[in-house]
Amino acid sequence: MVSHIDRRALLAGMAALTAGPELAQAAWPERTITIVHGFAAGGNADVVARIVAEALTQKLGVQFIVEPKPGAGGTLAAAYTARAKPDGQVLAVLPGGHPVSAAIYKQLPYRTVEDFAWITGITDYPFILATYNDHPVKHINQLVDYARTAANPLLCANVGNGSGQHLSGELLAAMAKIRIDQVPYKGGPEGMLDVIAQRIDLIVDTPTVLLERVRAGQLRALAVTSASRFFALPDTPTVAEGGIVGYDTNSWLGLAGPAGLSPEIVARLNAVMREILADEAIASRLRGLGSNPAPSSGDALRDRVAAEVIKWTKVVSDAHIERL
Repeated sequence: MVSHIDRRALLAGMAALTAGPELAQAAWPERTITIVHGFAAGGNADVVARIVAEALTQKLGVQFIVEPKPGAGGTLAAAYTARAKPDGQVLAVLPGGHPVSAAIYKQLPYRTVEDFAWITGITDYPFILATYNDHPVKHINQLVDYARTAANPLLCANVGNGSGQHLSGELLAAMAKIRIDQVPYKGGPEGMLDVIAQRIDLIVDTPTVLLERVRAGQLRALAVTSASRFFALPDTPTVAEGGIVGYDTNSWLGLAGPAGLSPEIVARLNAVMREILADEAIASRLRGLGSNPAPSSGDALRDRVAAEVIKWTKVVSDAHIERL
């Protein structure tokens, strides 16, 4: 004979077994969540991911931790995310270099658009082209002539082959018809230190990595890569102003998860991230890093990634850049 208490337990168990996905996901989040990114500690993705993780921890009441997985231009972290169980326990801060990788790599262990659940944009920003203060090139207008007459190719640091920084440097060389040899590093800070030490001529990297050193006078910003001037360096010209007409690359960071992440979790994260990025204290921190807060719908971020795969594939083809 089944007791009244046993009957209630049995009915509750049956209800749990037959609950739809909405009820099954209602308890999320319950435990620590990991946010991965594909670059070294101290770089742009790392700093922004930690700001986001701190804010999400406060908003959602569980711990969000950041786990860098650097290497291969960010593709190791992207692959890890694509393979993760779509239960909301693994998220990723993916960069504008994510669609760049689809253009520059012959093969990737994931599908660039389809294998991810796109949640929201986080920030937008240009790259900075910088050199050390004693370099003979003092202005972007001098770069082309110097590169064409120098005995050796200019060396340019980037955060890894296949990154947005790498391809932006390759595009600069192709459009200017000059020789620039790319030197990959595991992270922006390492390359930056080699530029300051005058072992490398140039670096193309994010404002998060370079802006403080430029403001401190340790590096000279030659140009920004966007079509218009950058709010954080209003006196620094664009690459296009330096005579490379039509040059324009802008980058971004976005929040994503593995494909199959429930629409309820995506919608909740999108709403919370919009609140976070609208908070003036957080927006000010991001602008202090040289990034504009840029929330979006998940669909808009997905469409941006798809469009940029097409854009960068054309750049690689037109510039005759060898695929990796």
